[in-house]
Amino acid sequence: MSARVSAAVDAGMNAEMNPAPTIHALPAFTDNYIWVVAEDTGNAAIVDPGDAAPVLEYLAAARLHPAAILITHKHHDHVGGIAALSRRYPGLPVYGPATGRIDGVTHPLKGGETARIPGMAFAPRVLDIPGHTREHIGYYAAPALFCGDTLFACGCGRVFCGTMEQLHASLNIIKALPPHTRLYCAHEYTVDNIGFAKWVEPDNPALLRREKAARRAREQGLATVPSLLTEELATNPFLRADVAAVITAAERHAERRLTDAASVFTVLRQWKDREYD
Repeated sequence: MSARVSAAVDAGMNAEMNPAPTIHALPAFTDNYIWVVAEDTGNAAIVDPGDAAPVLEYLAAARLHPAAILITHKHHDHVGGIAALSRRYPGLPVYGPATGRIDGVTHPLKGGETARIPGMAFAPRVLDIPGHTREHIGYYAAPALFCGDTLFACGCGRVFCGTMEQLHASLNIIKALPPHTRLYCAHEYTVDNIGFAKWVEPDNPALLRREKAARRAREQGLATVPSLLTEELATNPFLRADVAAVITAAERHAERRLTDAASVFTVLRQWKDREYD
């Protein structure tokens, strides 16, 4: 799905970050978002720069200086711009998963650690949220979570070199965050994801309202992300594997009884992989 966003999306952070930065969404490729976290000092952190070109253009136009790159996982559409940005800004710190051997990462991080960025108050805590890939991490600084491809708006990532069990556990970590958490995923997949969610819960009124809002936003050339965790809990089937209507839909599809939320999640993910995507 194409992400034709005419301008960067600015989403102000609340006072839980001090001083509060501004987050800008830079469209890349057909449906990626590169996130730029900018402070009043002019320093900025760049999250998942799959392509250097839009980042360099935006930094110049906004007169920002990159203080760090933050990488969630190894896929090329998230790391492809590291080399060019590092050449343009020698010595630029690159934070990323401690495992996975991502070229260009200078500051490997594990879950529970903090990414302390020179010259910035923004200091996100690292969450281990694997499953899409084995080495996937997220960056959490309340109220924002940069979740890469683990969680999408009304969806979640495919399982590539991780496992279903890992991804389900990672989504439970995200579910446990404060309900006002803003989720900055890396793709504009919302409308398409809602289509599958309607297969699972066709009568969910919150989902039907979300579909109208998302379609209206896309028609206006606006991004549908970030989303709120409260909205995901009400509409995202992959976060609702313990909800009766979702369990019923998964059991009907699997033609067997499912005894736990992890099994429901696995059926949902395989269902979407095989019949929807």
